[in-house]
Amino acid sequence: MKKGNKYGTHRVIEPKGILPQPAIKVDNDMEIYDNEILIDVQTLNIDSASFTQIYNQAEKDLEKTKEIIMGIVDERGKHQNPVTGSGGMLIGTVKEIGPALEGKTELKVGDKIATLVSLSLTPLRIDEIKEIRADIDQVDINGEAILFESGIYAVIPDDLPENLVLSVLDVAGAPAQTAKIAKSGQTVCVIGGPGKAGMLCLYEAKRRVGPTGKVICINYDDTRFKEIKEMNIADYCIEADATDAVGTLEKIEEITNGELCDVVINCVNVENTEMASILITKDDGLVYFFSMATSFTKAALGAEGVGKDVNMMIGNGYTKGHGDITIEIMRESEPMRKLYEDLFA
Repeated sequence: MKKGNKYGTHRVIEPKGILPQPAIKVDNDMEIYDNEILIDVQTLNIDSASFTQIYNQAEKDLEKTKEIIMGIVDERGKHQNPVTGSGGMLIGTVKEIGPALEGKTELKVGDKIATLVSLSLTPLRIDEIKEIRADIDQVDINGEAILFESGIYAVIPDDLPENLVLSVLDVAGAPAQTAKIAKSGQTVCVIGGPGKAGMLCLYEAKRRVGPTGKVICINYDDTRFKEIKEMNIADYCIEADATDAVGTLEKIEEITNGELCDVVINCVNVENTEMASILITKDDGLVYFFSMATSFTKAALGAEGVGKDVNMMIGNGYTKGHGDITIEIMRESEPMRKLYEDLFA
């Protein structure tokens, strides 16, 4: 059996010498190396920005959507949207474990897992697309995938529906990072608050800022404002178009008496929301761009252009314990779990 690199560089076809995520093409031959895990894939959870782009490109036609997804994987050996650069994650069953991983993993053949690394670096083969659930960005397939030695995962718990677990783990980095950056007494704003990542961020922000802090939810319309207020995970719900930076700023100035926000978390799946995020943040405040639709060129040069001294954080989808934090939210909050089951499972 061939020996593999911990980070999967042995799978890179083009260009040579780089890691699998930025690679244009990876080897998706499913004969494993000694340090890989072979997964029989059940469902892909395409990240929101990527699925939205593909679905719109296909003019919301499911057959065309299938063709685009198959085409990406055929061309790249992985599901990495060439427009957004992003992927998603998957759920499946462990089929084979390389001998070099003996004693290094608690996994065994037959375990059902969700990968917590992006599809944009995961060697994937799709034999058939069985169903697309466009409302929750999920694609059921027959196929296989490779998890590298460095790849992280979560074993699917028995007490929650599988599709729910897949949906929330796909965005687990957002609430876990929120738990780290939101502090007592702060004003925290979540742009795209009613979305899958957004409501988890609202929940964690509300818990962290405490009774002396404020949590603001922004969305382009009032979708799920009623449920958010009933769950008491936001103090204010505001209708604002985040692509209209000045209009959004005016609304935030009004409810904060001009003080703006200590932390702004951007969870939207559309472009051109960078400047709204920056303008509504206090000087020395923090903007967390979880959105994969973010242009960091626009954010960096835009902040400079309006003279805003803010800290900007890239939406790293991983932080220690992020899967556990997100699963615990589903267990702690029955209203949240029920809503997510209705919407995303």
